[in-house]
Amino acid sequence: MTEPQSGERDDRATDRRNATLEHAPPEDLARRMFDVSPISTVVVDTTGAISFGNKRAAQTLGLTCDALTSGACNIADWNLYRDDGTPISVDENPVMRVFETGEPEYGFEHWIELPDGSERWLSSSSSPILDDGGAVEYVVVSFEDVTALKRREERLTSNHVRLLEFCTDRSAVPPTLRVNGDETRIEVDSVVPLPDGTTVQYMGTDDLSASDFVTAVEEVPHYLDARLLSSIDGYSRIEAHAESTTVSHVFPTLGGRARAVIVTPEEVRFLGELPGDVDPRLAADGIREFHPEVELVSEELVYSPHLLYDVVADALTDRQLAVLDSAYFGGYFDTPRTSTGGELADRFGVTRQTLNQHLRKAQRTVFRHLFEKSGADAR
Repeated sequence: MTEPQSGERDDRATDRRNATLEHAPPEDLARRMFDVSPISTVVVDTTGAISFGNKRAAQTLGLTCDALTSGACNIADWNLYRDDGTPISVDENPVMRVFETGEPEYGFEHWIELPDGSERWLSSSSSPILDDGGAVEYVVVSFEDVTALKRREERLTSNHVRLLEFCTDRSAVPPTLRVNGDETRIEVDSVVPLPDGTTVQYMGTDDLSASDFVTAVEEVPHYLDARLLSSIDGYSRIEAHAESTTVSHVFPTLGGRARAVIVTPEEVRFLGELPGDVDPRLAADGIREFHPEVELVSEELVYSPHLLYDVVADALTDRQLAVLDSAYFGGYFDTPRTSTGGELADRFGVTRQTLNQHLRKAQRTVFRHLFEKSGADAR
């Protein structure tokens, strides 16, 4: 295929301009339409400055019309963020991409931080205006404030859970796993808060030997100690005593739960779930306290009906739920037991008698909701 000659390109540009002019309203009407349009619209020049902007755009961005077009408001300086709170770089800004490619970009959604510190969720579309030579001279950006729709969507997802996967770099990989070329998946069964502000975490895997599993966990700075609970048919379970906050603890503090940690020699991925109406950026912020480079790599919203666990959890006190959780995942109800009543009592800093009281009350609540409440509801 031969490239069009310079004259041919000029003719095509002229044809495009003439075709546009045939359908264009009178200049004065076009300007008035632009000013009163209910859609926020700005025109950006090649320097990133806003040459024109309508009243609606100024209102949406919390600026005066004069401030919007003063030259001080540059697109490259806007604070844009993805849904997980990670910043959008200048190169990823759709306006800059349109200048580079000459192709329009539609339906770009992002958070923006306004001058007063507030945030809004915008949906924008950007289209190029070409000069006679076919180069991008301006980019027209139309955007809408859809924050209210975003919040309404979050409220409507209260019966859903949001499955999230975060990824961070090699710095989070335990040293003994950096030389192992395989992927290691560690299931997180439960994260139980203790009265002294620390946590006990119950985890399992069949990708490591029992001794390697304990060693890998103990290499993570946030864990104080770890002990093997069981190793059956190649699947090992451990109890790890951790500081007050770890990555796995971020999810339950937001009403969700950690699901798994996947480790490769080059990266670590954290899988967890949150209630559907909880902003995933909160989880991202919590994980960044440990791993500043973490990014949200996948998100899925799934229906989750109000199950017996939720009903029971609401009926139990925090201490009763923690003791029952630790007893179950710690193997207190197993035969033979992998955790004794004395060991559990020591973890919670209570007497064996007090621990038994918490367990009996918790069990009675579970049985009552299972055999009485659910039956009454069905009748």
